[in-house]
Amino acid sequence: MAQTNSSFNTSGTMWFLQRVTGIILVALLAFHFIVLHFINHAAEISFAGTAVRMEQLWYFILMIAFLVTAAFHGVNGVYNALVNQGISGRRKTIAKWVLGVAGVFVVCQGLVVAFAFIGVI
Repeated sequence: MAQTNSSFNTSGTMWFLQRVTGIILVALLAFHFIVLHFINHAAEISFAGTAVRMEQLWYFILMIAFLVTAAFHGVNGVYNALVNQGISGRRKTIAKWVLGVAGVFVVCQGLVVAFAFIGVI
């Protein structure tokens, strides 16, 4: 029988954080849909309206939380998928660093945009 590669070590921190960020993302995505698709309909969404929403501290904090949890969840998920497909050794290390740098870049770019919306940058 072939050996199965798996990154699903249920006692690991990354396994736990993947589940926690998944739960947080479900809640934040529900909030996003309610605010941007039921309270404000898609045709009513504008740059100015987004800037007004971003100036509200609670909304700003939720969008930053959405950004950070989505970036972590996505990067960690892709990394775990690669591990499950059998990547190992140097390629695994390279993938970890490339995905880590990409995740940090996405979060930094998202923060620049968020702060630009509220006029800080």
